[in-house]
Amino acid sequence: MQLIYPTLGHAFARAATGVVFAATCLVPCFGAESPLVQTRSTLQTWVETRQSISKTKSDWQADKETLQQTIQLFERELKGVAEQMAKVSTNSVQVDKERAEAEALQKASKEALERARQFAAGFEGEITKVVPRLPVPLQDILKPLLNRLPTDAANTKMTVAERIQVVIGILNEFDKFNNSVTIFSEKRKNEKGEELSVETVYVGLGAAYFVSDDGHFSGMGTAGANGWEWTIQPGLGDSVREIIRIYKNERPARFVPLPVVIK
Repeated sequence: MQLIYPTLGHAFARAATGVVFAATCLVPCFGAESPLVQTRSTLQTWVETRQSISKTKSDWQADKETLQQTIQLFERELKGVAEQMAKVSTNSVQVDKERAEAEALQKASKEALERARQFAAGFEGEITKVVPRLPVPLQDILKPLLNRLPTDAANTKMTVAERIQVVIGILNEFDKFNNSVTIFSEKRKNEKGEELSVETVYVGLGAAYFVSDDGHFSGMGTAGANGWEWTIQPGLGDSVREIIRIYKNERPARFVPLPVVIK
């Protein structure tokens, strides 16, 4: 809906028209009419002029109120626009701040990822070097994890998380084996080169002791540069068999002396 408001110009135009009309009416009166008629005509013109002026003032007052209301409306709209612009400015600053924080976090994540990649690559190399020196039973335990190690650390499709998971799994098996006493059935060659079945007691990764079923063939082993090294010691048979019985709960626990090689 469009509102058409009278303006001050319209009011003054109407007033001017009234005054001109009154002045025009006064002209033919002089010289033709009596003073009374002239006076009456003059008063009538004056009254009409006053009425015109009054109406003009009334119209102007109405126009003034309308204009004031319009100005107030526009001022409210301008204030609302200013508030919206302020919010946009504030939001822009917040967006810039969040973007900077996200970029900093992304940079830190990339740096942490690179450190994790280097960590994984370093441990993978160390593990590959250590594996040949581990006891054969532990190597068998680690085979599923060792097979998951990348053959080329610089060119692999494995994620850093997967590589770290494999490394941690291998280290856990190392730790478990090193902190426990375990017994495995193995084959060992005697002085004649004959391969006999023995039971080997591994005391962590520090030492191991073996004995045949009849107790006549026994010895010990330690980790060497190229794998475990085994020496035959016939006098260890009874002690090793006693440890095995204790391990299997066939004997109460007690201290059993065994030799140790410190390197």
